[in-house]
Amino acid sequence: MFRTRAIAVATLATTALALTACGSDSLSEGGGSSTTPAASSSSTPSVDEALVAKLPEKVKSAGKIVIGTDATYQPNEYLDADGKTVIGMDVELFDAVAAKFGLKTEWVPSAFDSIILGTQSGKYDIGISSFTVNAEREQQATMVSYFTAGTQWVTKKGNPKGIDPEDACGKNVAVQKGTVQADTDLPARQDKCKAAGKPAINVLVDADQGKVTTMVVSGKADAMLVDLPPAIAAVDSTNGQLELLGEQYDSAPYGYVLPKDQTDFGAAIVEALKQLEADGTYQQILAKWKTEGGAISDFAVNPSVS
Repeated sequence: MFRTRAIAVATLATTALALTACGSDSLSEGGGSSTTPAASSSSTPSVDEALVAKLPEKVKSAGKIVIGTDATYQPNEYLDADGKTVIGMDVELFDAVAAKFGLKTEWVPSAFDSIILGTQSGKYDIGISSFTVNAEREQQATMVSYFTAGTQWVTKKGNPKGIDPEDACGKNVAVQKGTVQADTDLPARQDKCKAAGKPAINVLVDADQGKVTTMVVSGKADAMLVDLPPAIAAVDSTNGQLELLGEQYDSAPYGYVLPKDQTDFGAAIVEALKQLEADGTYQQILAKWKTEGGAISDFAVNPSVS
């Protein structure tokens, strides 16, 4: 559980909100892409030639890293006011990682549940979209941990439907497609409802987390499940129409998604993260986005998870 450190989120202008921490295995086309410099923090990290030597030849020759991301997950990855540029905590942090390799980044907005397959197929060099690290994903890809977050329930202000996360049977609960909340959390709750002879949870699913949030605001859904950072952003961006219910739970690391055979590249990314932590860049970026409560120091390739 991750209940001792709160994550606050900056006030952000856009109303496009959140994807959750998960991935699946279907491929679909996303929107346009945005190419950013090697780093966007106030101090650009210096290139580490030892890390450059560990780059996959495809990436090295291209001089850039192509990244699949679902840019609807404020504050981690979302579109800026121009509707084209992908910004957020994940973006700024990995731009700093890329700078250690002397590379530019090309962020390609994509359907969340298409990114892992897109990485497997070579469409993307890496997937970065608040992916929760779990055993299933580690069977599909190499994952590098860099942050941690848990699941949060969100309701309308005052919880007018009296939602109890431990007994949501018969309630309308919204969730994003392809997430741990949709694929693991709610199915387990459904089983408990069935075992108790209670009505099933009416699960409302959408591929766009912004639409999931709108369901709660409009009253179509009684509650939603989402990661804590975008949950707080949802409360903020809807001017307090929503509120957090209880505390986050099942905290787990987020991971960068790499092709299965690229453990050496993964190890080089771990080293880059350690350097960014040592010089303060890692903490600076998280503090800027007010997500420092999710900071970790045990960056790892394919960390052990349940």
